[in-house]
This record gives sequence, C-alpha cells and structure tokens, in this order.
Amino acid sequence: MKWDMKAWLEALRTAPVKKALPILSFPAVQLMGITVRELISSADAQAKGMELVAQRTDAAASVSLMDLSVEAECFGSEIRVSDEEVPTVVGSIVSDEDEAKALEVPPVGAGRTGLYIEAIRKASQTITDRPVLAGAIGPFSLAARLMDVTDAMIYCYDEPDMVHILLEKATRFITSYCQAFKEAGANGVVIAEPVAGLLSPALEAEFSGPYVKQIVDAVQDDSFLVVYHNCGNAVIRQIDSILSTGASAYHFGNAIRMADMMPHIPANAVALGNVDPAGEFRNGTPDSIRTATRKVLEECSQYPNFVISSGCDIPPLSRWENIDAFFAAVAEFYGK
Repeated sequence: MKWDMKAWLEALRTAPVKKALPILSFPAVQLMGITVRELISSADAQAKGMELVAQRTDAAASVSLMDLSVEAECFGSEIRVSDEEVPTVVGSIVSDEDEAKALEVPPVGAGRTGLYIEAIRKASQTITDRPVLAGAIGPFSLAARLMDVTDAMIYCYDEPDMVHILLEKATRFITSYCQAFKEAGANGVVIAEPVAGLLSPALEAEFSGPYVKQIVDAVQDDSFLVVYHNCGNAVIRQIDSILSTGASAYHFGNAIRMADMMPHIPANAVALGNVDPAGEFRNGTPDSIRTATRKVLEECSQYPNFVISSGCDIPPLSRWENIDAFFAAVAEFYGK
C-alpha cells in the first residue's frame, strides 16, 4: 500500500500518544509453530509472520527480518543456520586488495534476497493499516562480514584501500536491494549498521557515514524512508556523522542510555530505542520488561521526537508474554 511516509513520520513525531515501533519479526516463529530455518527459507512464511505480528500488536509499522547474513551470503560468504537463532556469517572471503578487486557484485535476487523481496511484496498487500518496512544491512557492516568482523577495524588502519573497494561494492549492492524493496511495495527500510558502532568517530566518518548517505540519497523520498540502526556503544560520539547520512529516523541500541542520546537529535528527526532485547524481551519477565520500558519512557518522553522501541532485533525465542507486556506498558504510560 502506498503511504506518504514523510507525513506518516511527522504524525508519529508530533502525536501526544505514541505507538511503539520495536524491531519485531523473528518471534513470529512461535506464532506459526515453525523454526527460524524454515522462516528464512520461505517468502510465504515471512509474509505470514509479519501479518500475524501486525494482528497481535499495535506497532506503528510492520518490520521485516533483521537478518544480517543475507547480503554477505549473496557475495559468497558461508553462513551458519539453526532452528532457534538468527543466521550468522562464518569466516571471511576477502583478505587483501586483489581479492577485493576481484569480488563480483551479485545481482539483486541472488541467494535468499529474492525470497526477502517477495516476502515484502506479499506483506505489503496484506498489511494495509500501517507501513511495511524492509530490512537491509549497512555498508560497513556488510564489508566487515566479508573481511571477518574481528579483523575489520585492523583493516581500516592497515588496508584502507581494500576496505574502500569493498565499501563501494557493498554500497552498490545495498542500494539496488533497497530499490528492489521499494518496487516490491515497501514503505521504507531499516538499514542496520551495527559494526560501525565499534569504530572511532574518525573511522566511522570515513568508512560508514558517507556510504550510508549514498544509499539514503539514492532511495529515500516522500514515499520511502530510511531508518538508520546502530546498536554500538560509540554512537553518541559518532552522532554528527550519523546525522549527516540524512536518514529520516535513527534507531539506537541499549549499549547507550537513550536519554543521553536524545539531546543530540534534531527536533525534526525521530529517534527510537532502546529496551534491552536479550536481557528483557528474551530473558526478562513481564514485570521486569514493564519496569524497563517505563524507565526509558520516563527518561525520554519529554522529547516529542522520541519513539519507544527495542534496542535491537528481538530474538526469535523471546516469550510473547514479555512482548505483550512491553506493548501494555507503553499503553499504560500514555494512558490508553
């Protein structure tokens, strides 16, 4: 369904009573009685999962899977898949400049990207009461997976040319991937750039921010917005570069105190965060997540441009009684 996303975001920003917008998709496996392995392998299952989550919750938007292995797998990376956990990338496929130059940019639709695009196409036809947001990895986070995340920061110092070659190719692919989501009916995309959150401000400003901005400039318009996600602990020190990407909204993880970030966010930009996904959604209790959610709301609701969310993707086996308690706590806070 077509939405005026600029108007939607402004309405969300200015609403006195706000809906939550957690990154909530993988726990749909429990509603469907399937495994994570089955979910990531089926467009129908992904679309159905998004639909079931939308039916159960009053989230401001429907968000698709934050699966940060999809794009690297397309480039040739090995991934590890299990029944209960989100897939992960294993090892590296690039370790020097020659390998970076030789690496081919895959066509969008290769690997599982075709399934994920089709899932968005199906979900956007059945979920019409709220925007549908796709998910994609950020350029540095993709390049880091191709190099091996543990070595990525070292390469920024020792092999900067190699890193930039990978970033150019990653950015080209992600841009095309986001455009395919847009054509499939998505109203926006959450671009996850968590590995950049480990960099110094200077390195982030060289190896992440400008490349994210290229993607934003290419795909964002009034009908398609970009939500920038970074759950690293350095985001407050990186914020000037992060804001320079021009994304419509900014999502931060629980490695920081959200109340410390909010003074840095311009009043006309929306910031989202940051109830602990592992500690509360996965391993907490309804009482503990209610307390944690209310704490973030009490600290940040003085800022009209704050929207409550999870700190990152909610793990697949997070108990639905905890997820329901999160939404109930938001409703109670706003007096709904």
